[in-house]
Amino acid sequence: MLPVSNPTSPERLLKKSRTPDKTTTDTDQKISFNSVGNSSANRSASIAASRSHCTWLILSLLCLQLLLFLTLRSIAFPSRRTPGNFPSPAVSVSVSSIESLFTSDEPLLTSDESLPTRTRSEPDDSGRCETGRVFVYDMPKIFNEVILQECDNLNPWSSRCDALSNDGFGKEATSLKGVIPDDLVPSWFWTDQFVSEIIFHNRILNHRCRTYDPESATAFYIPFYAGLAVGQYLWSNYAAADRDRHCKMMTEWVREQPYWNRSNGWDHFITMGRITWDFRRTKDEDWGSNCIYIPGMRNITRLLIERNSWDHFDVGVPYPTGFHPRSDSDVVKWQDFVRNRRREALFCFAGAPRAGIQNDFRGLLLDHCKESQGACRTVNCTGGKCSNGSSAILETFLGSDFCLQPRGDSFTRRSIFDCMLAGSIPVFFWRRTAYMQYQWFLPKEPGSYSVYIDRNEVKNGTTSIKEVLERFSKEDVRRMREKVIELIPNLVYAKSLNGLETFKDAFDVALDGVFRRFKEQENWYKWR
Repeated sequence: MLPVSNPTSPERLLKKSRTPDKTTTDTDQKISFNSVGNSSANRSASIAASRSHCTWLILSLLCLQLLLFLTLRSIAFPSRRTPGNFPSPAVSVSVSSIESLFTSDEPLLTSDESLPTRTRSEPDDSGRCETGRVFVYDMPKIFNEVILQECDNLNPWSSRCDALSNDGFGKEATSLKGVIPDDLVPSWFWTDQFVSEIIFHNRILNHRCRTYDPESATAFYIPFYAGLAVGQYLWSNYAAADRDRHCKMMTEWVREQPYWNRSNGWDHFITMGRITWDFRRTKDEDWGSNCIYIPGMRNITRLLIERNSWDHFDVGVPYPTGFHPRSDSDVVKWQDFVRNRRREALFCFAGAPRAGIQNDFRGLLLDHCKESQGACRTVNCTGGKCSNGSSAILETFLGSDFCLQPRGDSFTRRSIFDCMLAGSIPVFFWRRTAYMQYQWFLPKEPGSYSVYIDRNEVKNGTTSIKEVLERFSKEDVRRMREKVIELIPNLVYAKSLNGLETFKDAFDVALDGVFRRFKEQENWYKWR
C-alpha cells in the first residue's frame, strides 16, 4: 500500500518537484541578516580600499584588451562558415541538455540501454503532416518513468520487469526459431497485453509530426501510464483512494496547463493500457479506479484495448501482439509466410474453461472441438499457460482456417489479434468482441474477414459450429484469409521508433484517427 504519509508516495514526489529547497532559502536569509551587523567604521575603510582596487582593475583590463587585439590580428579566420564548421548536435553538451535528462520527456530506457540522439528542432515535414501535429506534455516523471522503475512492485505475484523491457516489447521470442522463418525471429517478442502506454509514448516522442510549439499543435498527448499505475492496486486489500490516487493527481496537473483550459481538454488524448472497465468504478467497494469519472477526464479521448461502445471518447486500439516488424520487408515476408501456410484443421480454439461458472461458453467450445472428429485443434490454457502467447498457440493458429473467438474476461481478448496475425479467420459470438470495438482498424463489412455465429444457437444445440464453417467454399476461405492478411500491418506495432517505411501500423492508424477526430469536432458541442 502507498499511504499519503509515505516519503516516496506520488503526492510527496510531485510536491517535491514543485517546492523550492528550504535549506537553501534559510541559508540565504541568515547570510543577509548577519551582513546588517557591520559597523559604519568598517564600511568607510571598505569604500576606500574598493576605490584603490577599482583603479588597478581598470588599468589591467585595458592592457589585456590591447594585448588580445594585437594577438587576434595575427590569426587568419575563414571568410564564411559552412555547416561543417559547426559542431554536430549529437556531440554538443550544455547545461540545459544535462538538465533535460532529469526533466524532459525522453524515451524510457532500461539500465542497459543508452539515450538516443534527438534534437529539439522543429522537423521540416510540411508536406507530410497535413493531418496535424502532436504536442507531448513534459509531465513529472512520477506519472510514467517512476512507475516503470517500480516494475518489481507492479504485480502482486511476480516482477514485471522482463515484461516491460525492450521499450515495452518484452523478452525476445527466440524459442520460436523453427516455427517461423529464421530471419523473422528478431521481430518477435513475448509482449505483455497491457503495455500499449509505453509503446505509444515512445513512438510519439519520435514522431515526425511531433511539435515543441503548442500553438501549432492539433492534438495534445498526456503521457500518463494509467493502466500500469492502477494495476498494482487492483488486487489485495487496497482502498479506493489507492486505486484513484495517480489519476487524480494527473488530472489536477493537466488542468493547470493553459492549453487544457483553452479547450477544456477536448483536443487532448491519452493511452490507457487496460480495458475501459478497469477505470469506471462507481462505488468504492467495486473493481478498478474511477479515473474516467474524475473531473477533467470527460472530454479527453482515451485509447484503450477495449472501449465502452456507448462512450464517444473511448477508442478501441489493438492489443499488442508478439510481432513487431522492423521494416516493410518484415511485413511482406510475414504475409507471404502465412498466406502459403498449409492448414490442416478446419477450426481451432485456444483458451481455458472458467471453473465454477454455470454454462461456461469456453468450456462449451472445448466440448465442440472434442466432438468435431479431428476438424478442430485446441490449446487448453488452464493455469495461465498461454499468458502473452506461446509457440503452441501460434502453431495452432497457423495450422487452422478458422479460430473461435468468444469473449474473454471482458468482451474482447488479445487472442483475436494473435489469430488474425497468423492468417486465421476469426469466428465471433458477441458483436461487441470486435465489430463495436475497433472501427478504425477493421473493415465496415464484418463478413469480409470474419464469421459471426449466434452464441445462443450454439448453447441450445440448434447450430453446429463445424457445420456452419464447412459451408464456406475454398474460394470463400481464400478470399476472407486474403482480407485478414491485408489487415495485418494495421494490427501490429512496429519495432522501429520511426514506424515503417510505407505501411501504416496500429500506432499510425490510431494517431491519424485522433487528428481526424479533433479536426472534425472543432465546431461540435463540447462537454463542460
